[in-house]
Amino acid sequence: MGELSLPPGSKVYIDTPVLIYTLENHPDFYSLLKPLWEKFENDRVSISTSELIITEALVSPLRSGNMVSIANYEQLIFHSGINLIPIERSILIAATKLRVKYKLKTPDAIHAATALSVGCNRFITNDKGFRNIAGLPTIILSELLTYKSEFM
Repeated sequence: MGELSLPPGSKVYIDTPVLIYTLENHPDFYSLLKPLWEKFENDRVSISTSELIITEALVSPLRSGNMVSIANYEQLIFHSGINLIPIERSILIAATKLRVKYKLKTPDAIHAATALSVGCNRFITNDKGFRNIAGLPTIILSELLTYKSEFM
């Protein structure tokens, strides 16, 4: 079975879909991500992300007006111990360079620049556009599922 490789002490950066898949119990990705959150809760890995995740992840719950969902997102984002990295000028400058070099959209460039700034050794996403960024150790969730189905 394809699974996340998360050695103890891993510095994991999560892209927005990871948070959404977790909180929405996504049928394909929730079980794949469960070990990440268990290791995080047991202080075996650290998780970081950009403050940009606030803007990206809360859109759907706010649109639906689902107060329980909003509270769940806010709990995980603000009170779980995830390291929220501020979007500082140095990150924006690095993101601009990444946009030019890799033809990224602005939010993706900000996530990539943020992950590189904190020295993550795992970048978990479901966006293949991150794959070719030098120094960014990217894990594509859908590829883990493909791996699982090819070898079962």
